[in-house]
Amino acid sequence: MSKRIVSMGKSVSCPARSTETSTDSQRARVFCGIDVSRETLAVAVLAPDQPIEHRAFANTAGGHKGLIAWLGKKRAVVRVSLEATGIYSLDLALALDGAEDVELAVLNPKLVNRFAQTLRRSKTDKADAEVLAEYSLRMPFQAWRRPGQTALALRAIGRHIEALGLEHTRALNRLRAAEGTLTAARCVVADLRRCLAGLERRMVKLRREARKVIDGNEQMREQFRLLVGMPGIGEISGLQILGELVLLVPEMKARQWVARSGLDPVHRESGSSVHKPARISRAGSRHLRRALYMPALSAVRCDPHLKAFYEALLCRHKTKLQALIAVARKLLHAIYGIFKSRTPYDGQKLFPALRIGCAIESTSR
Repeated sequence: MSKRIVSMGKSVSCPARSTETSTDSQRARVFCGIDVSRETLAVAVLAPDQPIEHRAFANTAGGHKGLIAWLGKKRAVVRVSLEATGIYSLDLALALDGAEDVELAVLNPKLVNRFAQTLRRSKTDKADAEVLAEYSLRMPFQAWRRPGQTALALRAIGRHIEALGLEHTRALNRLRAAEGTLTAARCVVADLRRCLAGLERRMVKLRREARKVIDGNEQMREQFRLLVGMPGIGEISGLQILGELVLLVPEMKARQWVARSGLDPVHRESGSSVHKPARISRAGSRHLRRALYMPALSAVRCDPHLKAFYEALLCRHKTKLQALIAVARKLLHAIYGIFKSRTPYDGQKLFPALRIGCAIESTSR
């Protein structure tokens, strides 16, 4: 039986174990779990021959310093596990990563939830912290990799541009509705137009800032050049996609990239009675999925290889949406390939068995 542990999107298979056997495990003598919420940190600590300790700290810079000082009083290596809860856990992870005698693992919440179901039925902040402490003690350890400040800045800008884009779409829909009726006041229409113009100016400014961040980093600059050279990916899509990919650890494989995006297919079949249609897991980053959708839609029109692949799926009675999702997944595989090889996109390498103009005979991998 094997367990899977995920840290910042990277998953590896490791044998299950309930006792410490490795040198790493013997080094850590205190095990800590932290349940992170917007305002507070619920902390549980397991130490040999001692009852479990509970403390609560504010989820602020001062609270993080107090937590680190309290853990330092243990006078031992402390292995800390916490769940990846977006912006609420990131500052804490950065603070703990810089602390002395602290080993940090940032875990996939779904993985922790499955582990918790084997221990408890109740769910409280205190109970969740205890579960995380037990996870630190019992399960294989995968250290968290601290992302670079430049990568964090690019992702923050990219996600803010995405949020502004959604606001722009909503405002545009409201403007069209207002212009299509005689009951809308002129001041409302004028205000919506000003709102749209302001959002467009802000997005343009943020894109310039994102380009400055990219141009200041040689690796990002090369990756961005390769991205915008791919079919269907322009500057706007390239900024969004690169902003999500720069935080992934270099050792990840293409399949792990797909799992990180939530585009990996999930099959539900059992015996002769359960045969549910396959669907994507949606367990990864919705930001990356959203950034890949429009490039996939464009790529099936302008790239002959991806178009033939798309048409082959339609010939196999897939829906248009299913085929587009498959194209988005193929695009992610292609991005992985060009980043690793540092060579421009080549559709023939992505689809070596694909015969252009004979979509039915194409193969899907």
